[in-house]
Amino acid sequence: MIRLSGITPSGHVHVGNHLGAIRRWADEGGPDDLYFVSDLHAMTNAHNPAKLRSMASEQLAVLIAAGIEPDRVFVQSDIARELGALNWVLECTCNYGEAARMIQFKEKSKGRAGVRLSLLTYPVLMAADILLQGADEVPVGEDQRQHVELARTLAKRFNTTYGDVFTMPKAVLPPAGARVMDLAEPTRKMSKSTKEEAGVIFVLDEPDQVRRKVKRAKTDGGSKPAYAPETRPGMANLLDILAACTREKPEVLADRFDSYGQVKEAVAEALIEELRPVRERALALLRDPGELERVRKAGAVRAAERGEHRLQSALRLIGAG
Repeated sequence: MIRLSGITPSGHVHVGNHLGAIRRWADEGGPDDLYFVSDLHAMTNAHNPAKLRSMASEQLAVLIAAGIEPDRVFVQSDIARELGALNWVLECTCNYGEAARMIQFKEKSKGRAGVRLSLLTYPVLMAADILLQGADEVPVGEDQRQHVELARTLAKRFNTTYGDVFTMPKAVLPPAGARVMDLAEPTRKMSKSTKEEAGVIFVLDEPDQVRRKVKRAKTDGGSKPAYAPETRPGMANLLDILAACTREKPEVLADRFDSYGQVKEAVAEALIEELRPVRERALALLRDPGELERVRKAGAVRAAERGEHRLQSALRLIGAG
C-alpha cells in the first residue's frame, strides 16, 4: 500500500503544518508511504524564483528533521523530466471540460486577469505526481478530493484505451490533525503564504520569537480561561495548540489555568519544546548544503526509478515510445 502526500513551498513551514500533518507523517507513516515537496505546484501564480528554491530546501530539511526517513522524501522538480513527459501523456488523455470544471480553478481564477494556464492544468500535473509513483491512496482534504478523482478518471481512461499501466488511486481523508488558527486572527487558519506574520509561528522561529508571538495572541472576553471555540475562538486556539503539543484534551487543560497569562506562558513553552528538536536538526541540515544536496539527489534517483517503468510503458502504449 503506497500513500503519497505533498507539501507546497509557498512559504515557511509553520506550526500548523507540523502539528496537523508533518508530525503525523513521521509518527504514523507506513514503510511504503511517500512524501514530496511540490515546488512545481507553487508556480501557478507569480512567484520569486530564488525564494521558491530556498523554501523547497527548507521544507525538505524540515520533513527529514521531523523524523521522516530520507528514502521516503523527494522534491518534485528533481524529477521534472519524468513528470513533464507523463503530464503531456495525461493532458492528451484529459479533456478541456474536465480541467475547467475543477472547483479550485474556478475560485482562484474568478475576477482575475492574466491567469496562468498552469492554474488550469495543474490538476493534471497532480495526477502525474500520483500515477508516476503508483500511489494507491492519496490523503487529501475536501478541497483536493476532486483533483484525485480526476487522476482516477485519467488512469481508468488510459488503461481502458491504451493498456493497463496505472494504479487506480483513491482519495482518503487523513486522520483529524490539529486545527491551528492564526494567533492574531483566530477565525482564519494559519497560513504559509500570509503577508501578516505576527500571528504565524514558523517551525524555524527562534524561541524568543515564539514567546513574543504567543504573548501577543488575540484572546477573548471572560475572567477565566475556558474552551469555547464558538464564542471564544482566541482562547480555544491557544488551548488547541497546547493540547496538540501535550497530546491532551483542550477541555481538560482549560481547567488548570486561572488566567490568560498562564495559558500563554504554557503554550509558548510547549511550542518551544515541541519544535526544538525539529528546528535544531533542520538548521543543521541547512547549514550543511552538501549533505542536504546528497539526500535530495538520492531521493530524486529513487523517485525517478520508481516511476520509470510506468512512464516508458505509457509512452510506448500511446505511440510515443
